[in-house]
Amino acid sequence: MSFLADRSSVTVLISVLTMALLAGCTTNPEQSSSTQPNASSSVRAGEVDVSTIASGLDAPWSIAFDGDTALISERDSGRILELTDDGQQREIGTIDASMPMGEGGLLGIAVNDDYLYAYFSADDENRVERYELTGAPGSLGLGEPETILDGIASARIHNGGRIAFGPDGMLYITVGDAGNGEAAQDRDSLSGKILRLTPDGDVPKGNPFEGSPVHSYGHRNPQGLAWDDDGTMYASEFGQDTWDELNVIEAGRNYGWPVVEGMAGDDRFVDPVQQWAPSDASPSGMAIADGSIWVANLRGERLREVPLDDISASTEYLVGEQGRLRDVVVAPDGSLWVLTNNTDGRGAPGPEDDRVLRLDPAAAE
Repeated sequence: MSFLADRSSVTVLISVLTMALLAGCTTNPEQSSSTQPNASSSVRAGEVDVSTIASGLDAPWSIAFDGDTALISERDSGRILELTDDGQQREIGTIDASMPMGEGGLLGIAVNDDYLYAYFSADDENRVERYELTGAPGSLGLGEPETILDGIASARIHNGGRIAFGPDGMLYITVGDAGNGEAAQDRDSLSGKILRLTPDGDVPKGNPFEGSPVHSYGHRNPQGLAWDDDGTMYASEFGQDTWDELNVIEAGRNYGWPVVEGMAGDDRFVDPVQQWAPSDASPSGMAIADGSIWVANLRGERLREVPLDDISASTEYLVGEQGRLRDVVVAPDGSLWVLTNNTDGRGAPGPEDDRVLRLDPAAAE
């Protein structure tokens, strides 16, 4: 029977075409497409051996180390897991106030001085809390919550969520614009910023704006932080329709969103040092190891290496091999641990997803 002869089939065809057109108009930072080419001056494909450390995780978001023990956050369950030496998972506690919603939920974690710090979405805000780590590896637990920072705007999109301690001992927090781009240019708002606080949650002396936790502004949805040996700070950031970004972060500087996206050549703003089409990137967690920046990419399904001695170049690994990649961290032995993110509702999970992968950055070719 001819397909066109069936009226109901014609209706289905029109619906499918309409959905396809709408999908092409999305501005979701983890799903948007772009016809722009990759803007780095030198891109090559690389090879690296990968092994699996752990499997069966549920929408994992962040990895942090307490000494030699790996801790993992799960976005939707609110669980904090510790990994045993044989790759088994043990729940050390649940962030009870965490509320999953879209891209929100339990996001970044960091460890400092026997405390676990966690960034998460609560009822009507994003919040950073810390918990004393109790017990020993294999029997770790979480103490009572202590609020470090609250009142951060939350939404189903653009929550930021990466937290890390810098070489200065301060706590850095990436905050998305929560869908309100104009807030990124408002220095009185926490949205669209990278924040700098003491471990106790106070505003440290030396912040660029007196009395304010704001370290840099004009960000859309930054989700990666790392520092090189000289103390230079780098951040990865989701763009909208055109460019995702790798930025060198300087205190008090404006990174342009929503006025500009990518390299604009506008003296009012700091241009990224490298930019990528969202279809090739959607960058989340990042780390620095073996003289390079390593960036985990979601929609682009690849691990990108950017050498510090040639910041415009890049090498791409695991392209399309492991699915979406959410985080990459340096393990105590110097290897890189990469967190897949195929069970978050946007990926195509395999039977063992999600997983923690291990690779040797020095052996990458």
